Amino acid sequence: MEYKKIILRKGKEESLLRFHPWVFSGAIASIDEGVEEGDLVSVIAHDGRHIGNGHFQIGSIAVRILAWGDKEIDEDFYFDRLLAAYSVRKSLHLLRDDNNAFRLVHGEGDFLPGLVVDIYGSTAVLQAHSPGMHFARQAIANALTRLPDGLVKNVYYKSETTLPYKAQLDAENGYIIGAYDTNVATENGLRFHVDWLKGQKTGFFVDQRENRALLERFARGRKVLNMFCYTGGFSFYAMRGGAELVHSVDSSEKAIQLTVSNVELNFGDDPRHKAFAEDAFKYLAHTGNNDYDLIILDPPAFAKHKSALKNALIGYRKLNARAFEKIAPGGILFTFSCSQAVSKEQFRLAVFSAAAQSRRKVRILHQLTQPADHPINIYHPEGEYLKGLVLYVE
Repeated sequence: MEYKKIILRKGKEESLLRFHPWVFSGAIASIDEGVEEGDLVSVIAHDGRHIGNGHFQIGSIAVRILAWGDKEIDEDFYFDRLLAAYSVRKSLHLLRDDNNAFRLVHGEGDFLPGLVVDIYGSTAVLQAHSPGMHFARQAIANALTRLPDGLVKNVYYKSETTLPYKAQLDAENGYIIGAYDTNVATENGLRFHVDWLKGQKTGFFVDQRENRALLERFARGRKVLNMFCYTGGFSFYAMRGGAELVHSVDSSEKAIQLTVSNVELNFGDDPRHKAFAEDAFKYLAHTGNNDYDLIILDPPAFAKHKSALKNALIGYRKLNARAFEKIAPGGILFTFSCSQAVSKEQFRLAVFSAAAQSRRKVRILHQLTQPADHPINIYHPEGEYLKGLVLYVE
């Protein structure tokens, strides 16, 4: 199939020849007449070489390359890419009787830029981050149901908040294929409710699975504070790990209700757990010193864009300084940043500054990142976003 063409300026194909999948608007010499946002286009070097095919979008990133060379982008193309992603997850042993929640597609990391697919039981939650993927949603949903082992029976589309608002696509969340059957999924033997209808992201943060499992190993006999708990993932892992008490805090009353529901799903009415709907900084201000000896700080992204970087780093420093001030001697601090705009070095420096401010002796026990089902395309280092440290505080 012949697509309309994007012609590059001389020399602007260099990053593409190194397989970086983005074409920036400043690299474009000309665009065929009639190209509209979300269209499939062919990217052509100034000397006529066919670089690849991808989705066109108005903005700084003008094209996201889906296929190198002149390959047709259709349902079979999406199926092949989804099958490759599925094979990776199967090799990671994520499809087990005690685990049916994982990320199937992680955008550029699975060579499908602009697309995220999370699996919860037999439901795939499909999220488009580009107009092109929005227009391809039915073909992608069809391809998902073709995957082996009857993996996907229902496909829920959840992109109202992830598509560029200037594109005015009026995307509506809803089932593309199938219907609601259950919202309970299983991760490492623990069950949880997933609110893909109204919750953040796709309904649960599957990117913290490995880090939650690590926390479980530290939890025995400890008093745990889970800040920004959202659906309570770290909380119920801490309880299974034998924590003496677990307090979950989130500013959202809805998140607190979901946390309580998830704890009850696994442990019933366990008196070790209490939940509080309160601002994190206010909660840390009035809690006593030494009340907790294991604290989790997993805030939402403080910087979604480079323009917010300075304020984000100040926020991370203040938040961690308050935790260092409050944590008991011999305490363990799990602290994270999910801001793609914040580098590992910048985050570590913010935490270092907070530690120095507290004048506590602090050791780094683990340096954490996103799990293997959130892979990073080696040609697209921007795909690394989750940073974490596990710290021992004297």
